[in-house]
Amino acid sequence: MSQHPSVSSPFLKPFFLKTPMRVVSPLRQRRHTLPASEFRNLTPQDAISVFEIEREAFISVSGECPLTLEEVLHFVDQCPELSLGWFEEGQLVAFIIGTGWDKERLSQEAMTLHVPNTTTVHIHVLSVHRHCRQQGKGSILLWRYLQYLRCLPRPRRALLVCEDFLVPFYRKAGFKEKGPSAISVSNMRFQEMEYLLGGQAYARRNSGC
Repeated sequence: MSQHPSVSSPFLKPFFLKTPMRVVSPLRQRRHTLPASEFRNLTPQDAISVFEIEREAFISVSGECPLTLEEVLHFVDQCPELSLGWFEEGQLVAFIIGTGWDKERLSQEAMTLHVPNTTTVHIHVLSVHRHCRQQGKGSILLWRYLQYLRCLPRPRRALLVCEDFLVPFYRKAGFKEKGPSAISVSNMRFQEMEYLLGGQAYARRNSGC
């Protein structure tokens, strides 16, 4: 996404949690130089870590990844400002990848396309490292991401598709159902959900994701 003249930079500056998370890291010896928790936009250098977390989370459940490694690389290169990674002691533990979209509903084309300078963000994937699940990280990261989108000049809403069992998770986060999605993957069907980026920020919740 191109930079807007009214904003000095569209990218997210790293910000930190007040208390360290209790996650064992292989980089314990670097603890004195790395923040306990950091949220920032993803870069192409993060793509392999992103794909490894995504592959482990989705292949075992559905046999399909929402994004291939090539698509991850493409999207974090084309629109890094619509991504958000959660790093603990320098290690990626959870992430969200979004792209721009320019229609009322998502279509199959939206799965591989980024439309710049639009008011709709398509959230492709939210994934948490297997060692960090059941700690509420998914809901915390989603909350952070939606508040971050509010600070960008263009986005006015976020769209995503999910399987039926995830509808309560996203509904708790403030998303509303728009009905069955036109998108299908390997005969899997999805619900489309929408979040309007206005009004009061919703409370952070621990969904167990």
